[in-house]
Amino acid sequence: MISFLTSAIKIVFLLGFLIFIHESGHFLIAKISKIKVREFSIGFGPIIWKKQGKQTKYSIRLIPLGGFVNMLGEEERSEQEGSFSKASIPKRIAVVIAGGTVNIIFGLLVYFILVSATGNYISTTIDTVVPEYITETTQIQEEDKILKINGKAVRLKSDVEKAIQKSNGNQIIITIQRNNKIKDIKLTPVIQKTKTIGIYLGVEKDNLSSKIKSIYSNSPAEKIGLQVGDNILSINGIDTENDPYKIVNLINQNETEEITIEIERNDEKKTFNIMPQIQTSYKLGVIFKIAEKTFFNNVYYGFWDTLDFSVSILDNVKMLFTGKVGTDQLMGPIGISEVVSKTQGLKEFIYMLALISLSLGVTNLLPFPPLDGGKIVILIIEAIRKKPIKENIEIAIQMAGFCLLIGLSLYITYNDIVRIF
Repeated sequence: MISFLTSAIKIVFLLGFLIFIHESGHFLIAKISKIKVREFSIGFGPIIWKKQGKQTKYSIRLIPLGGFVNMLGEEERSEQEGSFSKASIPKRIAVVIAGGTVNIIFGLLVYFILVSATGNYISTTIDTVVPEYITETTQIQEEDKILKINGKAVRLKSDVEKAIQKSNGNQIIITIQRNNKIKDIKLTPVIQKTKTIGIYLGVEKDNLSSKIKSIYSNSPAEKIGLQVGDNILSINGIDTENDPYKIVNLINQNETEEITIEIERNDEKKTFNIMPQIQTSYKLGVIFKIAEKTFFNNVYYGFWDTLDFSVSILDNVKMLFTGKVGTDQLMGPIGISEVVSKTQGLKEFIYMLALISLSLGVTNLLPFPPLDGGKIVILIIEAIRKKPIKENIEIAIQMAGFCLLIGLSLYITYNDIVRIF
């Protein structure tokens, strides 16, 4: 019961707070633009609290999964002074864009503070050259600081790893700094092939165990029916319970085409035959130094980590539109609630707060009615035409988009329920 209440409080607070700052963005810019706001509400459904201000009614409603700012002349055009529809196009665009922008700025700021305060960054300065890798025979040395790969600057260890994978095993040019001198070195990354079934068992700080923490989409594990929470008991008859490293090694060293996995799920044992995938990766063959914990380093690495974090969100949106990510992989309020309820500790909860805030902001600004991005497109068209779109046409566009959005939401909700149960 306590666990349920804790999860409910987490979900209500996170969604309620993010909606509050989103709508506050609309509200504040509307006030600055002297547009009359009739009601500022958090939530939908019956009103459970309200207060009438000089011009605006403030309310909290029963269902904390949304909110709205009701401006004069927004839904139906009005010629009254202070009407949204009478405001200049730049002012209207500013009001509409403010909600998503606030979510994006908040998400990036919280993420930056979180990662900067944590520290523990790995630098791009080489600590050790691993003997079995080809780089030992090249000119690369300990204490070399990697500045660029193929002419592109690298600032984080993840930048180096991405550049190495992008090389596809072809020769690369690494720009290093050695004794205050800049030098270019040519080398070919080492190809490493491993077997995987597409499961994630976690890392040491996450209470590493033989229980599956997550399953990659379209992986052999997903296709065969393995689920998050399954406890792997044995592989090919060899006991693996509570030994995740043994699980990885047995999968990778398997010499037959299929492997047999025994798992425990809800006190019931199940057996699966699964065909591993061959995963190709490329290694530089070096170990990097841990960055010194200083204020400057924390800010420096935190900034670039935050930038990388924001780019990854945009990449995910891009993959959705290019078909690389299917709509069945999207997550709605139920899926988000499930993830939030499972967060452990304040740090993990704050990370989810930042991630969802950034995702909410970016999604809301997509050029699709009735999202804020769709409204901005309509305002831009109005600016180009130098006259507004006919009101009945605009309403029809918004309604068509709304219907499509509701259909997509129901589909995503269905997938969320299937994944959970």
